[in-house]
Amino acid sequence: MAACEAILSLGSNQGDRLAWLKRAGLALLALPRTRLVALSPVYESDPVDVPETCLALPFLNCVAVLETTLDPSALSDAVHAIEADLGRTRDGTRGQPRTIDIDIIAFGELALNTPALTLPHPRAAARRFVLQPLADLRPGCVLPGQTRTVAELLGALPPVPSVRRLDGSSSST
Repeated sequence: MAACEAILSLGSNQGDRLAWLKRAGLALLALPRTRLVALSPVYESDPVDVPETCLALPFLNCVAVLETTLDPSALSDAVHAIEADLGRTRDGTRGQPRTIDIDIIAFGELALNTPALTLPHPRAAARRFVLQPLADLRPGCVLPGQTRTVAELLGALPPVPSVRRLDGSSSST
């Protein structure tokens, strides 16, 4: 398989969130046939689509851009293995606190919809915690199925929920 650019979103809202992101980044660096091209700044975001009991657990988020010759299924399996190695548990309940959450946002121009993997990620274009860090790396990127750039999608989002760059700066655009 030819090398393909994959965009991944990483998030953590449990324990030492920054340490979990760093450990996940190191695990991504160790993936076979894969090279980390770019890693965004880290942002803190309010939880989205979580149970009311989890609303007080903000996330830290970042985006990684990889170049890989793995196929999408193998990358997905590798990402799930990283999550499991870092203590992520899946009990079928959505929105629960997690040490690490890694989503494949896009895999080149591929559009895929299987029970195991949907590409591009179906909610990425509406989530500031994905678009803001991605805009830091690839503002002109057009996600598969979209007609507007990441920067344009970000600019069209409502100001809430907001994200705050970990260094303290706020971003609502």
